[in-house]
Amino acid sequence: MSAPATLQDRLAARDWASFGAELDRHGSAVLPGLLTAAECRELAALYPQEGHFRSHIHMARHGFGQGEYRYFGYPLPDLVAELRAGLYPHLAAVANGWNARMEIGTRYPGTLDTFLQQCHAAGQARPTPLLLQYGPGDFNCLHQDLYGELAFPLQVAFLLSEPGGDFTGGEFVLTEQRPRMQSRAEVVPLRQGDAVAFAVHHRPVRGNRGDYRVNMRHGVSTVRGGRRHTLGIIFHDAT
Repeated sequence: MSAPATLQDRLAARDWASFGAELDRHGSAVLPGLLTAAECRELAALYPQEGHFRSHIHMARHGFGQGEYRYFGYPLPDLVAELRAGLYPHLAAVANGWNARMEIGTRYPGTLDTFLQQCHAAGQARPTPLLLQYGPGDFNCLHQDLYGELAFPLQVAFLLSEPGGDFTGGEFVLTEQRPRMQSRAEVVPLRQGDAVAFAVHHRPVRGNRGDYRVNMRHGVSTVRGGRRHTLGIIFHDAT
């Protein structure tokens, strides 16, 4: 069965209840094939076009790993803006449930525009969606993307390149630190066009005595060959 033609149709066709349950179980969940191969190529082709971006980061200069990325400037490209606005309401429902379980008072509004107004009122006005580019030997150290006091607890990464074709290695990695336990690592298999949503910082886990918080980090293992492009959708803006 072919995918619906528009991104809005593709988003509407997803089973968001099952997606939310997967996030609750693992702290991450994959949306397979959310972008077409043509859309992936279109987004990756933006990388050398400096007019779309507000800053260019070389990871090695900052101890972040090896590779580079660029933060988009406003206005965002149409597809990036559409993804950010279309995904947000589904993730906000999960985020509000998580905050209730972790006894955090913050609740997120139902639309991205309203949430961004809150970010801008708090002095966080720089856009955070980004494109990342990795070549042979590049990697991304385990980290958390917070950027300010107001941080949305979930983000989404889209793999724009095809594993085994465009590149080898470069797996997406999550780690989870539970209280008084050693860290657990998980590799999330992705194909071109897949999106993975994951916890930015903390998430709740059900224990014998109720919910407790675990600390999450994410990164990318070493690229063995080829070139890997990723689109990162972060929902809060930066200071």
